Amino acid sequence: WDALLDASGLDGVYTSLGSYPDEDLTKLVRAAAEALALPADDVVQWFGRNALPLFAERYPQLFEHHASTRSFVLTLNDIIHPEVRKLYPGADVPEFDFGMREGTLVMGYRSTRKLCSFAEGLLLGAADHFGERLAIEQPSCMKRGDEQCVLELAFAR
Repeated sequence: WDALLDASGLDGVYTSLGSYPDEDLTKLVRAAAEALALPADDVVQWFGRNALPLFAERYPQLFEHHASTRSFVLTLNDIIHPEVRKLYPGADVPEFDFGMREGTLVMGYRSTRKLCSFAEGLLLGAADHFGERLAIEQPSCMKRGDEQCVLELAFAR
């Protein structure tokens, strides 16, 4: 961790209760990607996937009424993100919309932060949590200039 902070040029103290500038995350991701010789999006996705078990441990009430990733994901706008805003007033959470196409859950993602890789990681972590496999295709991405990211989610047990 100290080496990552040094490489990023940051010298702050970080805790799970803090709120930090997006630029700090960008610097940490860039430093980790360089150290690991991985694309930054892969680092962010890995972080999301590995953060999900911590969320499930800290906030079991958000998971306990669900038997599948699909059921859990469909509560993002109505249950999970309002709870996030209660815990972290002023949190900048993404907006999602959902549809179905040929048995695939199609999820639209909009965020000023453009952290769709983190969302993908959280989705994969949720699939791990519920004992499912998840294939994600992303035909549209805000980082490529699209209006929103579109994530096509195919679930399997």
